[in-house]
Amino acid sequence: MRNNHKQQVNVRGIAGTFAEDKDLARQIRLEKILPSIENGHRVELDFTGVLVATQSFVHAIISEALRIHGQRALELVEFKGCNPTVKSVILTVVEYSLEDKLVP
Repeated sequence: MRNNHKQQVNVRGIAGTFAEDKDLARQIRLEKILPSIENGHRVELDFTGVLVATQSFVHAIISEALRIHGQRALELVEFKGCNPTVKSVILTVVEYSLEDKLVP
């Protein structure tokens, strides 16, 4: 039976409207994202109200999960409330993180 537990992360509440702090992103990754994925739980990263997220922030928050878990991470992580700028950064990081996993 699948567990429908969802870890919700309010990125703006943690990182503000300009998400750039890699240490905060790392903390979110280690405390919320990786444990949730490892337990088969979904994670909702809510970027509502975040105007800009740097590539280094997004890399720090999700890249390791993508490298470890590949496509499964994308099935369990939901990106919510992303404006076009944030969405573009997320797509870039997802793309190169998954490429790294596929290249021997």
